[in-house]
Amino acid sequence: MKLFHSIRTTIAVLAVVSVPAVAVPATASAATGCQTAWGSLPEASNNVSTATLATVRAGRHACFDRIVFDVTSTPTAYSARYVPDVFRAGAGHLVPLRGGAKLELMLGVRAMDDAGHWAFQPPNEVELANVSGYRTLRQISYAGDTEGAAWIGIGLRARLPFRVFTLDGPGSGSRVVVDIAHRW
Repeated sequence: MKLFHSIRTTIAVLAVVSVPAVAVPATASAATGCQTAWGSLPEASNNVSTATLATVRAGRHACFDRIVFDVTSTPTAYSARYVPDVFRAGAGHLVPLRGGAKLELMLGVRAMDDAGHWAFQPPNEVELANVSGYRTLRQISYAGDTEGAAWIGIGLRARLPFRVFTLDGPGSGSRVVVDIAHRW
């Protein structure tokens, strides 16, 4: 019986060894080149600026959705974090957002320009950019301003990795960029 068991084990091992190896990607994101080192923990920058918010726009990329906040001056402070709900700055009213996760973004920008006029007056505070058909983004909503900061609520499909960074330009302005990955 032991001899039969040893022969059967040897045949099984030889069968496995003789099967050619097939390269299989470790994850779906590895196969598509969408690997990121991003996470879902809060991110912040403490740059001091006298910038005002000029425009908000969104774009789709192969591995992530992007939101760009154009500001009128040097790079500004920001903080971004996942929250259970986003509330209107100063008023405390719930800002309804579509999606399974909510990202709260604070931009260190002034509400008024140097002439004392409202610097940022979006045509629709509830939909700062059209994100219909995006894989991750569901809604970008203005959540008010207080004490030199503008608050933005971002509705997402799910809690996914994100990153926030600043870029110079165009001109003397700068941009705060938020990228949200399509998957982990």
